Amino acid sequence: MNAQSKRRTGRDDPAANFLPAYLGLLASGELANRIRQAYQQLSACMLCAWECGVDRSSTRLGACRTGMRARVSSYGPHLGEEDPLRGWRGSGTIFFTRCNLRCQYCQNHEISQTDRGEEVEPQELAAVMLELQAAGCHNINFVSPSHVVPQILAAVSIAAQAGLRLPLVYNTGGYDALQALALLEGVIDIYMPDMKYADPEAGKRYSKVPDYPQANQAAVKEMHRQVGDLQLGQHGLAIRGLLVRHLVLPNSLAGTEAVVHFLAEEISTNTYLNLMDQYRPAYQAARYPALNRRITAAEYRQALQLARAAGLHRLDERRAWPGVIREAGL
Repeated sequence: MNAQSKRRTGRDDPAANFLPAYLGLLASGELANRIRQAYQQLSACMLCAWECGVDRSSTRLGACRTGMRARVSSYGPHLGEEDPLRGWRGSGTIFFTRCNLRCQYCQNHEISQTDRGEEVEPQELAAVMLELQAAGCHNINFVSPSHVVPQILAAVSIAAQAGLRLPLVYNTGGYDALQALALLEGVIDIYMPDMKYADPEAGKRYSKVPDYPQANQAAVKEMHRQVGDLQLGQHGLAIRGLLVRHLVLPNSLAGTEAVVHFLAEEISTNTYLNLMDQYRPAYQAARYPALNRRITAAEYRQALQLARAAGLHRLDERRAWPGVIREAGL
């Protein structure tokens, strides 16, 4: 077999024998146990850092404004995600309606702050995952999943029994509860949290949540404990680990310096970090003068310098995939 044939069959690929974490829990019966535990928690919901304690089986709703069913806004292959996720066929994103944050500048506020979308049963959500796998996506990417952990677990079990074999990505705003993350251990392959703020006052003012840094840093530590640094297979595709996003805000409102030092000193200097430069005023940002402009090139250069000075070296950079695309016959 020549080198080209090996590449096509994946026999020289570190990920060729990759099995997603959830298959082990499915085989042992532990996944079914996690589903039971997760649904039990909905009767006094503590599944995100709000810890509302609301009975979601009743008509009363908590901070997420979501009951017993997940609501999906849209889904499909996404080529705008980080390089290790998007590859050449896209990340299989599933956008959940509502969010447990109230970011006043959210660029997806039509999804995160409204009921747009359709309520789905776990069987329907499982069918979406299998459809994305059949479309060639490299992973299943749950966007804003913190408030629908039980529904995701139930759907993963159904999809795995029907042949799902892709890595699962937990793409979260970072305001997560440790008890929910415990239910996800051995299920999620790739954690992708935001680290939005280093200052609790900024979290209160701009995302309307208490104690964001405290909850966020504890969650990121737990995520890293579960999956470690981001591991890449052939062609640089992610198979397991932690990938962190940090949106650079104008006027240093996000506390970038403190965030990168936390990652380097308390997580790992090998943390894969996407320092995002795409901030633009959206939603309610005009009400906050300090947020009501784009970041400057100088502000973004400073953020990069701070990350590198802290010792972080795995920074997301967009690149083309010409060799992979040719090999895949696209």
